[in-house]
Amino acid sequence: MDEKYIKARKLRNNMTPQEKKLWYYLRNNQINNCRFRRQYPIGDYIVDFVCRSKNLVIEIDGGQHNEFENIKYDNQRTKYIESRGFNVIRFWNNEIDNNIESVYNKIVEYLEQ
Repeated sequence: MDEKYIKARKLRNNMTPQEKKLWYYLRNNQINNCRFRRQYPIGDYIVDFVCRSKNLVIEIDGGQHNEFENIKYDNQRTKYIESRGFNVIRFWNNEIDNNIESVYNKIVEYLEQ
């Protein structure tokens, strides 16, 4: 099996608390009957969540994403994913922790466009 698929499986088995919380809302086609996958490989990257039918990638960022090197990496990663036809929306961990309703509503708003 390809190395990135093995890594994706490991990530699925070790989700962050924020990923678990959002997955609770995304799984089983619960939002607008859209199917999401978690820890999904796109090229050389593994995204947190993807809805392939709507070309939507959802990324959840922790505080480490505020560091200069990580900002550069995230920008490069986002450009690559967008070049593959996806739109990327990002949420901070604290948004998931403290305002999951707003996160949910933003995802619904995007899916209804």
